[in-house]
Amino acid sequence: MRISRIVTAAVLAFATIAYTYAQAAVDPTTAFADKPLNISIVETTDLHGSIFPYNFITAKPAAASLAQVATYVGLLRKDTTRETILLDNGDSLQGQPPVYYYNFVKTAEPHIWSEAINYLKYDAVGVGNHDIEAGHPVYDKLFDEIRAPVLCANAVKADGNPYFTPYSVIWRQGVKIVILGMITPKIPDWLPPQFWTGMKFVDMVETAQKWVPIIQKNEHPDLLIGLFHAGVDYSYGGSTADTKENENAAQLVAQKVAGFDAIFVGHDHSGWDGQGWDPAAKKKVDVIGPDGKKVWIVGAVNAAKNVSRLDISLQYDAKAKAWKKSFNAALVPTDWLTADPGFTSSFKSRYDAVKTWVDQPVGKLAGKITTRDSMFGDSAFVDLIHRIQLDLSTDPAMGLKKADISFAAPLTFDATIPSSADGTMYVRDMFNLYQYENFLYTMDMSGQQVKDFLEFSYKGWFDTLPNDGNHLINFVRDPQGKTLPAYKTASASYNYDSAAGINYTVDVTRQAGDRVAIASMADGSNFDLAKNYVVAINSYRGSGGGGHLTTGAGMDKVAVGKLQFVNGATTKDLRFYLLGWFQKQKGAVTVAPIGNWSVIPADVAEAGKKVDFPLLYK
Repeated sequence: MRISRIVTAAVLAFATIAYTYAQAAVDPTTAFADKPLNISIVETTDLHGSIFPYNFITAKPAAASLAQVATYVGLLRKDTTRETILLDNGDSLQGQPPVYYYNFVKTAEPHIWSEAINYLKYDAVGVGNHDIEAGHPVYDKLFDEIRAPVLCANAVKADGNPYFTPYSVIWRQGVKIVILGMITPKIPDWLPPQFWTGMKFVDMVETAQKWVPIIQKNEHPDLLIGLFHAGVDYSYGGSTADTKENENAAQLVAQKVAGFDAIFVGHDHSGWDGQGWDPAAKKKVDVIGPDGKKVWIVGAVNAAKNVSRLDISLQYDAKAKAWKKSFNAALVPTDWLTADPGFTSSFKSRYDAVKTWVDQPVGKLAGKITTRDSMFGDSAFVDLIHRIQLDLSTDPAMGLKKADISFAAPLTFDATIPSSADGTMYVRDMFNLYQYENFLYTMDMSGQQVKDFLEFSYKGWFDTLPNDGNHLINFVRDPQGKTLPAYKTASASYNYDSAAGINYTVDVTRQAGDRVAIASMADGSNFDLAKNYVVAINSYRGSGGGGHLTTGAGMDKVAVGKLQFVNGATTKDLRFYLLGWFQKQKGAVTVAPIGNWSVIPADVAEAGKKVDFPLLYK
C-alpha cells in the first residue's frame, strides 16, 4: 500500500510538471498575435452550507445553491472561446445543516464540502472566519481532503511561515495567473484561542507588502489576483484607513500595494461588480492602486444567490513584450438556473442523510416566536435563549458557574420557529433559534461593567428620539445626518444584546451612554454597580466579539482575548445543548417575553417601531 501511494504520488507530480511545462511553453507572440485570450474568473463566497436547492432549516426549496452554480460553471467550461477559473472565498463551514452534520455528527466520513469542491474542480479555495470557527479537527481534516490549494497568507505560525498556502499559480494558455489569499485578521476578537491554536493573524496590508514583491520576483505573473475573505468598507465599526488589523481591508490592500489587477472579496455579503466604496461619500467608486491603475473589486453575495464573474481579455503586444488587458465584471444571479443533475445525483445519499437528521422531532413550543419582535424590544425569541442559558448554568455537568445575568442577541435577522403548524420542534429549528456554533461561557463582571455593556449595545441598536424620520432603529446616516435610502442598520442585529436576570429600562429620549436604568435583580433584590456578578454569555461575545466587553464595558482587550474573566465554558457548541434542553422538556414549552426590560417612553418607542418595521421587513 505504501509503495503504491509513493508511485501514485510520483506519477501525479510528473503529470503536474508536464502540464505546467506545456502551459508555459505556449508562445504568446504567435498564439495571440491576431486574437485575444479570454479568461473568465468566477468566484463563490460565503456559501454558508448552501449546497443543495433545499433549505434544510425551513424545509422548503431554495432558489439558489451550489447545485445551480455547478450548472453555470458547466456552461462556461463548454465555451471554447474562453478559459474558466473557479475560486471559492471561504465561510463555507457554518450555516445550513449539511455542513454542521459533517462538521460535528458524521466526522469519520469525508466532509461533504471537500467532496463538493473536488467535484466542481475548483482552482483555489480561500479561508473564512466561519471556517476557522468550526475548529481545528474540522478544518484541518477538510482542507487536507480538498485537492485545490487552500490559500491564506496572513494566518502564520510561530516561525512566521503561513499555516496555509500563501498563493498559487494557475496557467491558462501561456498566461501566468497568481492568486494571493488572505483572511480578515479579526479572528482573535471573535473566537477563543482553541479555535486557532498555532496561528497568528497578521494585518492584510502588511502581508500584501511582504508577499507581492516575492511573487513579482519569483513568479513574474501576467495577472495578480487577490482572494481575500474580507469586506470592502474599511470604515466599518468606526475604523479608519490607518486602523491596524482592519477587519475589512480588501480595498485598502488595492489602494496601498501596487501590482494587483483585481481583488475578489467576501465576508461582507454586499456584492461588488468592479468598483469599491468611498466611506465618506457613501457611494461606489473606482479603486486606484498606488501605480495609478484601476484595481477591479469583485465579490459575490452570500448563500450562492449570485456568483461574481470577472472577464479578462488579453492581447499580446509583441513590441512591448507585454499583455494588454481589458476587464469587465458582473454579479450573475443563480436563481434562473436549474440544479445540475450530475451534481445532485452524485450527492443524493448525502442529501438524504442530512434531511433524515434535521427532520427528527426534539420537542414542542406552545405558539410561534420570531426575531422580528426582537428588533424593537423584549421578545419571546431572545428570552427563550436567555432562559436556556441561565438554566444550563445551573447544571454542574456543563462546567459553568451559576449565572446571575444572561446576555443574548437575535442571531438571525428574520427567523420564526417552529417551522411546523402543530408546534413540533425539529432539529432544523435549532438552526433558526441559534444560527452560529458558539460555545456558552460564564464570566465575572462588575455591576458597572454590566451597565456599560448594555449602554454600548443600545447605542448601536436604537437612535435617540425625536430625530429626522422618527426612527427608533439606529440606521446609517450620511455626513449631513440624513438616513440613507437603503436603511442599513448601524449595528448588525447579532449585536443587539439584551439582558435577563435584571430589571431595567432603556430611555430612547436620552443620549447614547445614558439610557439604561437598572432597577433591581430579577428577584427584586438590589443591583449593585460595585458588586461582581456571574454572567452567561456566548463565546463570540465572551472573547471580545462586537466590542461590548472592551469598548463598551471597558475591560482590558488582552485579558478578554485570553479569557481571563471566563470562569466556565461548555465543551460543545450552544446549539447542541439547546437541542438537548428541548429533548428534556415535558410537554409543550410556553413561550412569552420575560418582561424584565422595556423601551421608554412606551408611546415614543411604539411610534418609532411603526415607522421602522416596514423599512426592515419590506
